[in-house]
Amino acid sequence: MSKHSTLSRAERWRRRGPLLPALIFTILVTQIPFLVTVYFSTQSWNLVRPGSQEFVGLENYVYVFNDSQFREVVLNTVIMIGGTVLISAALGLGLALLLNRTFRGRGVVRTLIITPFLVTPVAGALLWKTSMFDPQFGIVNFLLRPFGAGGIEWVSQFPLAAVMVELIWQWTPFMMLLILAGLQSMPGDILEAGGVDGAGPVALFRELTLPHLRRFIELGVVLGAIYLINTFDAVYMMTSGGPGVESANVPFYIYQRAFLGFDIGQAAAMGVVTVAATIVVATVALRLIFKSFSGAKEAA
Repeated sequence: MSKHSTLSRAERWRRRGPLLPALIFTILVTQIPFLVTVYFSTQSWNLVRPGSQEFVGLENYVYVFNDSQFREVVLNTVIMIGGTVLISAALGLGLALLLNRTFRGRGVVRTLIITPFLVTPVAGALLWKTSMFDPQFGIVNFLLRPFGAGGIEWVSQFPLAAVMVELIWQWTPFMMLLILAGLQSMPGDILEAGGVDGAGPVALFRELTLPHLRRFIELGVVLGAIYLINTFDAVYMMTSGGPGVESANVPFYIYQRAFLGFDIGQAAAMGVVTVAATIVVATVALRLIFKSFSGAKEAA
């Protein structure tokens, strides 16, 4: 019995051994910097005052939760993430239903729709700021000018909405790919049986297609939200967080506090709070999604 246990333990280590370098690398580049950030968050340290570093405990965290601008930035981040992922999911669903049909040139159309997701974030932000939203030469105002709506300063008048439009443009293809994969995994005989029973297209979509796609949509929403919480490029290139903090999100505000305000302690505290909140929300959401996938697998 002991020999069998020793062999099984050795076998487990033999299988896990090749993963150790990746695990060590992950710890070095993620966990150690996070622990250093936690340490900095307990310090009062402003770079413009050499020798000012001192231990202040949780004082920086108290400041973060009492900072009205930080609360406004958190609200901006929630609106930005929620609006982007929900609208991207809705548009991605419509495009996926379109591309799931057979028509001439479907491959070309699919490639063109995927292209925005392949554009680097900085290039996409500059494209929308200069070519699309420019008040004089932008394509948006050019299309609206015949209707008397030209000359609008989109980026300065609607900064948060402008950033969200760029993010929606870039993330809709990702949602479309996930939902399209879900559509193509759906057995065709189910829809045929529903059609034979007299169900119309709307009923088939509501009762069969949408429940099947729910877990794919949820997965896309969670993955998109986890990534979008780190959005910095679009905010920095399009609005620089202005006017005021009207379009600033949490990463950009932390950047401002660290590299423009030079307050390392407060910036580190904001980073720790953001990471902790993200981990909690992502863990709960991913557990619900995995439970949904497991339930669907058992039902099948």
